[in-house]
Amino acid sequence: MTFGFAPASAAASTSAASANRLLEPAEWAAAGIPLLRSPREVVSGLHARHHPQPATAVIAVLDSDERLRASASFVRRPAPADGWMFRNVLLAQLRRIIPHDLRRRTPVRTAVLLYCREGDARWTEEDGAWMWGLRDACTLHGLRCGAYITLTRDGWQVLGEDRGGRRPHSASAPEPFATSEAPPPQPRTGGAASEILRRAAAAR
Repeated sequence: MTFGFAPASAAASTSAASANRLLEPAEWAAAGIPLLRSPREVVSGLHARHHPQPATAVIAVLDSDERLRASASFVRRPAPADGWMFRNVLLAQLRRIIPHDLRRRTPVRTAVLLYCREGDARWTEEDGAWMWGLRDACTLHGLRCGAYITLTRDGWQVLGEDRGGRRPHSASAPEPFATSEAPPPQPRTGGAASEILRRAAAAR
């Protein structure tokens, strides 16, 4: 397994990496991140759904059959790349789109992150910060940490794996290709209070 390095990352010191809370490629590769069975299907589906532009991140939750359960996209604010900040924004998005699985002994759902950015597919410190943030956010939400995927002008790349493709890329139009979706989860009720509201609405 090989990785390319952007010139800016080559000069990064160990102390700077620690302060910014990022994961180096070797650390990510050793973390046992589960492989996607159909990475192009996942990437194409998320691209068709969110059509990310550079500086856009897409967080998605997949079930055990790799069907999409929930997803959200947001634009990264212009600020120094820091894993702690990325962890917080990813966790906020996960809490917004899907209930946590903290009561389970073993995670059954997996979160993957697609990040559209400028530059080429080589690893950068920004990627390392997203990796750190994704891993930590998954732990705090009871999810399995899944793939980190970059989308650049060169195409898409699953970092830590020798898998990628030329389409979609950061400037391409959405393809008519969608990620398999699971049936939406049943809405959670609020007990007696929600029953009172339901009866009041029916009586109108």
